[in-house]
Amino acid sequence: MPFRLLIPLGLLCVLLPLHHGAPGPGGTAPDPAHYRERVKAMFYHAYDSYLENAFPYDELRPLTCDGHDTWGSFSLTLIDALDTLLILGNVSEFQRVVEVLQDNVDFDIDVNASVFETNIRVVGGLLSAHLLSKKAGVEVEAGWPCSGPLLRMAEEAARKLLPAFQTPTGMPYGTVNLLHGVNPGETPVTCTAGIGTFIVEFATLSSLTGDPVFEDVARVALMRLWESRSDIGLVGNHIDVLTGKWVAQDSGIGAGVDSYFEYLVKGAILLQDKKLMAMFLEYNTAIRNYTRFDDWYLWVQMYKGTVSMPVFQSLEAYWPGLQSLVGDIDNAMRTFLNYYTIWKQFGGLPEFYNIPQGYTVEKREGYPLRPELIESAMYLYRATGDPTLLELGRDAVESIEKISKVECGFATIKDLRDHKLDNRMESFFLAETVKYLYLLFDPANFIHNNGSTFDAVITPYGECILGAGGYIFNTEAHPIDPAALHCCRRLKEEQWEVEDLMREFYSLKRNRSRFQKKTVSSGPWQPPARPGTVSSPESHDQAREKKPAKPKIPLLSCPSQPFTSKLALLGQVFLDSS
Repeated sequence: MPFRLLIPLGLLCVLLPLHHGAPGPGGTAPDPAHYRERVKAMFYHAYDSYLENAFPYDELRPLTCDGHDTWGSFSLTLIDALDTLLILGNVSEFQRVVEVLQDNVDFDIDVNASVFETNIRVVGGLLSAHLLSKKAGVEVEAGWPCSGPLLRMAEEAARKLLPAFQTPTGMPYGTVNLLHGVNPGETPVTCTAGIGTFIVEFATLSSLTGDPVFEDVARVALMRLWESRSDIGLVGNHIDVLTGKWVAQDSGIGAGVDSYFEYLVKGAILLQDKKLMAMFLEYNTAIRNYTRFDDWYLWVQMYKGTVSMPVFQSLEAYWPGLQSLVGDIDNAMRTFLNYYTIWKQFGGLPEFYNIPQGYTVEKREGYPLRPELIESAMYLYRATGDPTLLELGRDAVESIEKISKVECGFATIKDLRDHKLDNRMESFFLAETVKYLYLLFDPANFIHNNGSTFDAVITPYGECILGAGGYIFNTEAHPIDPAALHCCRRLKEEQWEVEDLMREFYSLKRNRSRFQKKTVSSGPWQPPARPGTVSSPESHDQAREKKPAKPKIPLLSCPSQPFTSKLALLGQVFLDSS
C-alpha cells in the first residue's frame, strides 16, 4: 500500500438509531442540528451530575448519586471530559477546569495505578488539553506549546509510569505504584494492548519536552511485541514481560489486543513512520487470513490459526474505523454493517455476542456505554458521507437516553435483554462516546478542519503552525495536533546533544540493549540511552566484540489469586489453547 495512505482521510464520526427526529418513510436522513443539540444536552446532564455529586472522585455512581475512585484518584472524569468541553464550544468551563486541575490533582501519591489507563486517560487527556488551551482562550505562558502547566502535569504523570518499563524485555508491567514504583510482588503478566499503547502519547511528550526517553520506551515495547509474533504473524492476548513467553495465546482484534493495532496505524500517521505502517499491514494480512470469516472476526489460536472462540466483542467495533484510516473503506463498511445489526437487535452492543447462535453470551450481556461503534461511524462518515452512519448516531442517542438516563447522569446497562442498570458511569462516556457522537453530527467542528485555516504561533524555536486539522485521537478520544510535534524539535535536538556530550564526558558505559537491568524494582529508575548513541569509542568496540552478561533478575512472587482465576473472572481473555 502506498505511503500516501498515512495521511488521515478525515476525522471523527458517530453512530445510532431511530425515533424523535428520525427519518420518515421517505428515508430522510436524521437532522444533524437536532441531534447535535441532544448530544450536547446528554453531555451536560452527565457532566453536571458528576460535578454536583462525585467530584473530586474519579467517577460518578449515577444510581446512588455519589462518587468513587477507580483508576487512581485523579478526578479522572474531569480530566477525560476537558477537551470535550472545547469541542462543544464551552471555553469558559474549559478555562475553569484547567485551574481546578492544577490546584487539585497530585500524582505523588501512594496508589497502585494501571499503566495503560493512566497513560490513555490522564497523560493523553492532559496533553490534548495543553495543545488546545490557546484555542480555548487560556493565557498561555511564553514558550507554549513547548511549556505549560498541563504539559508539566502530563510529564509528571508519565514519569511515574516509567519504572514499569524497567524489565529485561522492555515491555512494561501492567501496574505501578505512583510513589514507590513497581511492587516486588507485581505479576509480570500484561495484556498486549497494555504493552503496545504508548507511542501516541509518549512520542508527543518527547517532542514537546525534548526528553527522548518517553518515545524510546514506547518504541522498544512496540518492537518487542512485533518480535514475539507467531510464525503465522499473530500475537496473543497476554504475555510475561520478564520472559517474553505468551501466557494467553488466543489472537483476535478485541479486548486485550485492540489498541496495539490502533497505535501502529495512528503512530505511523502521527510520526509519518513507514515502518509502523508496514508492521500493521503485515498484521492485517494475517488477521484477514486467519481470523476473518464473512466480514466477522473470530478468536483463533495464535500458533495454529484454529478457531478458539466464535464471538464478537463490543471492543472490536473500533476496527472499521481503523480500516478507514488505511483506506480500506469497502471492507470497513461491510464489517460495520454486521456490527450495526447487533446494535439494532439489542439497542446497544453486548460485551460478548455468539456469532453462530446470534445471541449474547451468558454474563456478558451488558453495555457500559462504550464508544467504539460510534467511533467507527464517525470515521466512516467523514470518508463516505453515507447517511446510514448518521442513522446509527440517531439510534445511539435514542437508545442511551431511553435506557440509560437516570436522575444523576447515565448508568451502565447491566443487561441489554431486560435493561437492568449498573451503578457506574465510566469516564470514557464523556471523553469518547459523547464526543464521537457530537462530531458525527457537527461537520463544521474545528476538529474536522481540512487545512484551509490554521494558527501561526511564534515560539523560542521559530514559527509553529497549529490547528490545521488532521488531529490524531488517542484510544481515549483525546485529539493530538500532529503539527505540534514539530514545534519544539530544535529544543529536543539541543537536549539530545547535551545528553550525548555528558555521556562522553563521564564515559558512561551503558549497555546498548538499554533494558537489561540487574534489578526490577530497587533503586531509582534510570532512562535508557537514546537509540544510536554510545558512551565512548571504547564501549562501542566492546559492544561489537562481546555480548553483554546476562542480567540476574530476582523472581517475582505472583499474587495470591492465580492468574487463571483472574481470566475466568474477567471473562475477556482466554487461556493457552495450544
